[in-house]
Amino acid sequence: MNGKQGYRKRLGDLLVDAGLITAAQLQQALQAQRQTGERLGRVLVNLGFVTEQDILNTLEMQLGIPQVTLADRLNIPLIRSLPETLLRRHRVVPVKQEGDRLMIAMSDPLNVVAIDDLRLATGLEIDPVLAREKEIDDALRKAFALSSLEKAFAEMPDEPGATDMQALDLAPDDAGGAEAPVIRLVNSLIAQAVNEKASDIHIEPQEKKVLVRFRQDGLLREVMTLSHQTRLPLVSRIKIMAGMDIAEKRLPQDGRIQIKFAGRNIDLRVSSMPTVFGEKIVLRILDKSTSILPIEELGFDDYNFDRFLSLLRHAYGMVLITGPTGSGKTTTLYAVLNKLRSPELNIVTIEDPVEYVLEGINQTQVNVKAGLTFASGLRSILRQDPDVIMVGEIRDHETAEIAVRAASTGHLVLSTLHTNDAAGALTRLIDMGVEPFLVASSLLGVVAQRLVRVLCPHCRQEYRPAPDAAERIFMGHAPADDVTLFAPGKCARCEQLGYRGRISIQEVLISSGNIRSLINQKRSADEIKQQAIKEGMVTLQQDGINKARRGITSLQEIMRVAYTEER
Repeated sequence: MNGKQGYRKRLGDLLVDAGLITAAQLQQALQAQRQTGERLGRVLVNLGFVTEQDILNTLEMQLGIPQVTLADRLNIPLIRSLPETLLRRHRVVPVKQEGDRLMIAMSDPLNVVAIDDLRLATGLEIDPVLAREKEIDDALRKAFALSSLEKAFAEMPDEPGATDMQALDLAPDDAGGAEAPVIRLVNSLIAQAVNEKASDIHIEPQEKKVLVRFRQDGLLREVMTLSHQTRLPLVSRIKIMAGMDIAEKRLPQDGRIQIKFAGRNIDLRVSSMPTVFGEKIVLRILDKSTSILPIEELGFDDYNFDRFLSLLRHAYGMVLITGPTGSGKTTTLYAVLNKLRSPELNIVTIEDPVEYVLEGINQTQVNVKAGLTFASGLRSILRQDPDVIMVGEIRDHETAEIAVRAASTGHLVLSTLHTNDAAGALTRLIDMGVEPFLVASSLLGVVAQRLVRVLCPHCRQEYRPAPDAAERIFMGHAPADDVTLFAPGKCARCEQLGYRGRISIQEVLISSGNIRSLINQKRSADEIKQQAIKEGMVTLQQDGINKARRGITSLQEIMRVAYTEER
């Protein structure tokens, strides 16, 4: 008790001496601590007097204890070599061992009880370093959350076919199924991915292990590795949940899972693909409870936003949103529908799947097995007296032909295509077999977009690129030009990543007389693009550069997602 009181006084005094809190705030925190029993540092953070990073910086400066970023130094075998209860009780993580010395990451390096316990448990001298609580918690979760499940799988028989039979018994409604290790494993993966706002879960079989990765903010990161014995029961469990054929392992399959998680409706689109070491599974996460962004918050700058709105004011014609998978096309479409909906308009959609339910809009789900495809659904929609039609994606000639003709006969048609830029959408329709004159007469315009990560405003760093830097070449600036850009930093608010969230970059092509003439002449996408630029189109790259110059994102991020050799 006396040791703890000494620690509390020392930490408080250090923060007062550093000018981060006042003596009155310290007394208020100590009083609150007596009521809650929490550590003084946590109480000060909860009261809003300091941030956790303020405390770490003060301890580093006053005590000479360095800070570390655990994500860069995670040693799972070393963590698992110590008792989990000991590490969780003191909220510490071993970082590395050198001889008879063990480096331990902790948010409270003055906790002499924790250091003594670790010294006794390991027989090593303890060297404390500073780390944020969340990083410590994440490291412990990653190391131990699935260890018991892995042990359960390790005890399963490994004779040929034995694991297969185990998986076959794991039906979703099995009595006592909630206790089965594979069910807990799958539930744990999905819950973790939803909590961490991942868009995809990748389960990838390797020669001697199973790799699990999450896609967050457009980038994949490794979450965990599982023993190779988990592969068959894990894949079979997911395929059963998705209504897929668990006996078919030689062909790709698609399925869908609907779950409720923390009161939210979650859709999981499941895809399996045979690989050298077994089936790879990818689960795309669609959180239906996520609110639809207003069209004003999609990332358009004022110039592009005015051009985009001018397309939506037309009573008929086609507007296309293009970009690769995961570029936010569906989010843009829903934002448009949300803006257009009114009691005076009959808005009908055909989607695969229906990702968000919008009141006042008639939404239809594609059902290929029942014969309801985009093309057949679109034909039926035209008999429903629609004003606005949204086609989730134009995938084939038939759908493209019907959509274009609908746009030519008094309907506003919204849809998506997979092309690299706006001009490519025009030639793509022609490549699908749509007559050029139909494309020219029906198309109002195209919005191409990508998603880029947003720099954390609290730690971004200003810099000037060197005269021969790749950034200058990408931007087309001479070595002597004064160029100021921003790079990611590291802070507690962005979890040491340097980025928080994503925003879109866009190019808006508006169909003009000259562009329609080029379409009718079957000119190339490059010629159409150059004409659009002459008429005021800001390219994806230039919009990204503009956002990078304003510090919204980094130029490295623009180069990653929107680089072309033609600049």
